[in-house]
Amino acid sequence: MKISHVNAVTSTGILKNVSLEIAHGKITQLTPENTPAVKERWAVPAFVDLHIHGMGGFGPEQNTPESLLKLSDVLARQGVAAFCPTLYGARPEVMAAQLRILLPAVGKETGAQIMGFHLEGPFISPEKPGVMNPQNIAPANLDDFKKIYDAAQGRIAVVTLAPEVPHIRPVIDFCLKHKIIVQAGHTNATYAQMQQAFDWGVRRVTHLGNAMRGFHQREPGAFGAALFNPNISCEVIADGKHIHPALLTFLKQVKPISQITAVTDALLPTGQAAGPFLANGEAVSLQDGVWKRVQDGVTAGSALTMLGGFKQLLEAGYSWPEAALCTSTNAANFMQFSGGVLQEGSPADIVILTKQLDIKQIFLRGQEISPN
Repeated sequence: MKISHVNAVTSTGILKNVSLEIAHGKITQLTPENTPAVKERWAVPAFVDLHIHGMGGFGPEQNTPESLLKLSDVLARQGVAAFCPTLYGARPEVMAAQLRILLPAVGKETGAQIMGFHLEGPFISPEKPGVMNPQNIAPANLDDFKKIYDAAQGRIAVVTLAPEVPHIRPVIDFCLKHKIIVQAGHTNATYAQMQQAFDWGVRRVTHLGNAMRGFHQREPGAFGAALFNPNISCEVIADGKHIHPALLTFLKQVKPISQITAVTDALLPTGQAAGPFLANGEAVSLQDGVWKRVQDGVTAGSALTMLGGFKQLLEAGYSWPEAALCTSTNAANFMQFSGGVLQEGSPADIVILTKQLDIKQIFLRGQEISPN
């Protein structure tokens, strides 16, 4: 198979008017075209989302393997090659039971690949719950986490926790020993407490600026600590709502581009045709592009797609290669996932965009997928 006359967005630049040869699910060759393109088309690496609760009315909170497989198919039609289904924090025994129920879906997906689960809790700060139910926040306990880990049978990829809560250090050590990415999030940590967490091996933060202690001139907080340290990777909800577009622009001025990862944090009803709209068992409504909890108006999560995040990054001044790094390559690298880049020998996970940034074609592992 050959995809002809595209501008291929690679991690180092743009290859103008080339063809991509595909065989056995991989990119085998990128070669310049000898004739001019009739229409301008762009090839970018298919997206990778490390933090997503659901899409199109499907998500892990529905507690069936089928819902997870349907989410995989929905994401594939949006150009997502791989994702981490994200579980809301719950009591440890509940999270363990949920993982046991969902686990049979892993490896059976025909759309976007499941790279492992992202656990957003349960060891988070009661002072920064976001939309989490306070009764589902548990005190840090290594034995409890081991039960969750055993239930997942090695399929936990990412854990979000608050590094300042008592007795969290053994949990962090256990995660790092077992190759689980540890992210500081839903945290009220001070600047000093974050520095200590970095010394312990924490290297990423969850949805920068959201549900974390903010920046103050006399106490830079968790937010400032993440911004100031070039070795800390920032997960950002790139919808222009959860953080101001100016902050997205500022972020790439103070961070290596390799340390910025765009995620959706999308909720289950995102893209759902009709209500009721529920997330984490509660009614939500879409207001100004974000989901709000009906009960109290608290922001519950985003209605973002990865393509929407890509567009927002471009609007914030990111180049095409920089936007592709943030929506695909960087996440793939963190997960040691073989995709996320357009180069010879890589999986043929490719999204073809028009000049107007509409999806024209999607290829996952060399197979064409019909866009939504």
